[in-house]
Amino acid sequence: MDNSLKIENLTVEVGGRVILEDLNLEISPGSTLVLFGPNGSGKSTLIKAIMGFENYAITHGKIVFGGEVINGLSTDERAKKGIGVLFQNPPKIRGIKLRQMVELVTRRPAQEDIFVDKLNVGELMDRDLNVNFSGGEMKRSELLQVLSQRPKLLLLDEPESGVDIENIAMMGRVLNAFIREHAVASLIITHTGYVLDYVDAQHACVLMDRDIRCYDDPRKVFEDIRQFGYEKCRTCRGQ
Repeated sequence: MDNSLKIENLTVEVGGRVILEDLNLEISPGSTLVLFGPNGSGKSTLIKAIMGFENYAITHGKIVFGGEVINGLSTDERAKKGIGVLFQNPPKIRGIKLRQMVELVTRRPAQEDIFVDKLNVGELMDRDLNVNFSGGEMKRSELLQVLSQRPKLLLLDEPESGVDIENIAMMGRVLNAFIREHAVASLIITHTGYVLDYVDAQHACVLMDRDIRCYDDPRKVFEDIRQFGYEKCRTCRGQ
C-alpha cells in the first residue's frame, strides 16, 4: 500500500502572509522525517496545510498522499484517508470522556484497543478529555486517539513538549513499533531532539526562510544545530 507523502512546490498563505514558499518534501512508507526549525518558521503551518485546515491557503503547488492529490479534500476527508495528527496543544473538553472520544473515532470499544495498555492510559479513560491532565497524560491521551485510528501517515507536532523523560521514552517506543509494524510514513517536529533517542528516524531537515534546508542524517542535523545554531542552515539547501 502506498502511504507516501509528496509535497511539490508548496506555497501557503495565512491571513494573506506567505509562510511557506515553493517547498518540496517527500516521505516514503515506513520512513520517518524529523523537522527542525526556529520558532515561527512555519513548522506547524506545514502540518496544518497537510491536514487541510481552514485559513491555511495553498496558493501554489500540491500535496500528494498515497499517489492522490489531496489539495481539494476537507480535513475530515484527509483523516479518513489515513492521515493522523498529534498537536502541540490539544484542546480540553469538559463533558466528553477520553473513552467516548476513542470510541467515536474508532467505532469500537475503547478498552479493546491495545494502545490503552501500551500507553498506560487506563486510569484516564473515564476522565474529561485533557481536563486537569498532566503534560505526559495529555500527550499519551492524544497519542492513543491518533494510533487507535491506525493512520497511514503520522504528523506529530512536538510530541515531547511538556513531557518528562519517562513519558517521552514510553511514547517513543510505542511510536517506533507502530511505524515499523505498519510501514507508516511519519513527520515529527521537534525542538529538543529527545525523540531521536527512541524513534528510528531516517532523515531530518530544517524549515526556515519559508523553505527546506539541511536535508541530512538526523543526528548530524541536530548536532550542527546544537553547535552552530540555525544560522549555519541558511547556507544549506534542501533535498
